[in-house]
Amino acid sequence: MTAAVACAETDVIEALTTVVDPELDEPITELGFVRSITLDDDGVTVHLRLPTAFCSPNFAYLMASDALDALRLVEDIGEVRVLLDDHHDSDKINAGLAADAGYIGTFGSEAEESLHELRRTFLSKAHSAAMERCVEAHLKRTTLGVNEIHKLTLGDLAAGRAKTALLRRRVRLGLSVCPASRVFVDDNGQRIAPDSVPLRLRFAKSVRISMEGNAHFCRGLLATRYADGDSVGTTPRITDLRTTRSLR
Repeated sequence: MTAAVACAETDVIEALTTVVDPELDEPITELGFVRSITLDDDGVTVHLRLPTAFCSPNFAYLMASDALDALRLVEDIGEVRVLLDDHHDSDKINAGLAADAGYIGTFGSEAEESLHELRRTFLSKAHSAAMERCVEAHLKRTTLGVNEIHKLTLGDLAAGRAKTALLRRRVRLGLSVCPASRVFVDDNGQRIAPDSVPLRLRFAKSVRISMEGNAHFCRGLLATRYADGDSVGTTPRITDLRTTRSLR
């Protein structure tokens, strides 16, 4: 029995749910970006797709690379192949992924910054949006005033999806998740001066609205682009070509 046989379809899907579109900060599975999953006796092949052929090559690569890394962590998955379809840089990105060339190795002189710097930029935006969601939710359910936001701690926030998302982003940025830590901080974990909080909150809100608007727009573009072909829902087409099944 090959290693790939022991890998369940659900294992593959669960791994892909951990991958987010770096610009929209939503799982690629929920956005419908996972086009198909094929399992065979050698391993798994995943095809990804994007709303347009000219989506930014840097985050297209980052998304595909993260998918490859996430899948390789799945036990007994065998060989992992991730392919980006219908993009103007598909050939370059797919060749780079297959060769494990890395971001700079894939794009060469076209790579304007390192993958680490690129990831940090997107994580910073996601952190700002998550922080703003939590602050606004807290203001609505309490009597806390805007001039007191600088005092708000993580322990003050109500448990729930918004707080969980904020904590996850803080961890990825290397920021403290101690309950006594201030909520409203910059991307380095430094407190925002009280008189700068209102302006910073408005900026964070604009980032959040922009990301949510872009996500809605991308879903519409994806639906239009593939209206006559593959399903545009969030469930990818799954094909199991294995000749032996797992006994698990």
